[in-house]
Amino acid sequence: MDELPVETTIFSLSNAPPAAVSERRDGDRHLTLYRVGSMTIDTRRELCLIKNISAGGMMIRAYCSMHDDMELAVELKSGFPIKGKVSWVRDLNVGVSFNEPIDVIEILSAPMDGPRPRIPRIEVACFATGREGATTYRMHARDISQGGIKLETSAILPRNSDVVVTLPGLSPIHGVVRWFDDGFCGITFNRLVPLPQLVNWLQEQRGQISSAS
Repeated sequence: MDELPVETTIFSLSNAPPAAVSERRDGDRHLTLYRVGSMTIDTRRELCLIKNISAGGMMIRAYCSMHDDMELAVELKSGFPIKGKVSWVRDLNVGVSFNEPIDVIEILSAPMDGPRPRIPRIEVACFATGREGATTYRMHARDISQGGIKLETSAILPRNSDVVVTLPGLSPIHGVVRWFDDGFCGITFNRLVPLPQLVNWLQEQRGQISSAS
């Protein structure tokens, strides 16, 4: 059976809050494993699914009634609530703008009590090359984690094929194509990228984004 693309909570290096989108209806084509979050509205606590986080805000899937300009606080780390307000509501999706920008990389790399999970997917926008056998393809990297990468490409890469991915500033990474869907492919790395190495690379990417702004 073909593996479906997996959608998990994605972090972005952008300072802008996530844009308004409508609820997608093709869930049967993707597996969704969004991070469960906690938010406080007035004196009550509600659960939500965190879909996208940037320095300036987040997009959540809410299970309670919400409206524009509603004030709330969301905990990304236990005991560290981040205050913000609702900027838009579309179907089940809700956009939240933070009162003050957060340091996304600090949240990802800061030590936490107990075992620390792997770094989640981080949204990126840079060129990459993928080599399968003797053929090299130029691609766009869309998100990355310690264990894999999502690439946009016009090439059709066979599932389970061995590839070598090269990103600017990182050594070539060996991996395997796990899924291909509508011009995007997911590659699982054969070995985890060391966390300090990936965090340093993300900081360089953020610096380039800031310079281009």
